[in-house]
Amino acid sequence: MDAKIALFGAGGKMGVRLSKNLAKTDFRVAHVEVSEIGRKRLKDEVGVDCIEVDAALDGADVVILAVPDTLIGKVSHAISPKLKAGTMVMLLDAAAPFAGHLPERPDLIYFVSHPCHPLIFNDETTEEGRRDYFGGVAAKQSITSALMQGPDEAFALGEAVAKAIYAPILRSYRLTVEQMAILEPGLSETICATLLDVMREAMDETVRRGVPAECARDFLLGHMNILAAVTFKEIPGMFSDACNKAIQFGKPRLMRDDWLKCLDNDEIAESIRRIT
Repeated sequence: MDAKIALFGAGGKMGVRLSKNLAKTDFRVAHVEVSEIGRKRLKDEVGVDCIEVDAALDGADVVILAVPDTLIGKVSHAISPKLKAGTMVMLLDAAAPFAGHLPERPDLIYFVSHPCHPLIFNDETTEEGRRDYFGGVAAKQSITSALMQGPDEAFALGEAVAKAIYAPILRSYRLTVEQMAILEPGLSETICATLLDVMREAMDETVRRGVPAECARDFLLGHMNILAAVTFKEIPGMFSDACNKAIQFGKPRLMRDDWLKCLDNDEIAESIRRIT
């Protein structure tokens, strides 16, 4: 596709990632970055220059806002009067759209896309692929997308852009914004990141109690590997009776009985309110 994309936040960490991948496509990209540090980073790493906002938005088919969640509302409202009807505004996270921070412009298309990141269990054959934990460089990753507002036929363009900026792609899923919010911050941050942080704390406490640090790390990460493989059906198998007994008594010691309520809509909404 040769659609014109205006990329806001092009010199930030995420913006540079997107710029590198978009440079490999036929999309025409106009880069926007307010900070001098970001402009220099974009020039040094991608070899492109930034242009002013009005020039970037002139004739833009898609506007990608690669800016922090806390700035989505401010930036989107600032550029909204400059956008022609039918322009797609693309967000890289569901938080701000879910919270209602986008302008009320029914003639615009709102599209949200977010990466799943490369899977723990994968078939990457290169060192670069195995070490690409974030995605968008060498390792395949799946993506999630939602057409929040606009005609259904607009999804194809949004998905094409998403596949370009997050390439290489494993699978592409079409969801609603509400479903994306359950995935993040709900599943990925409130639950997964929290439990991983708890495991790291437990490992540190193990070391404090006398186990060598390298041994504790190898033991924990090795068990995470096999236990996850069994839990998520990557391999056939089951836990030992001892392990099942440990889970039976460990879960109520570690988790509240109502912990799944953190995926309820009101809990998700409150979590998003805190970060936007």
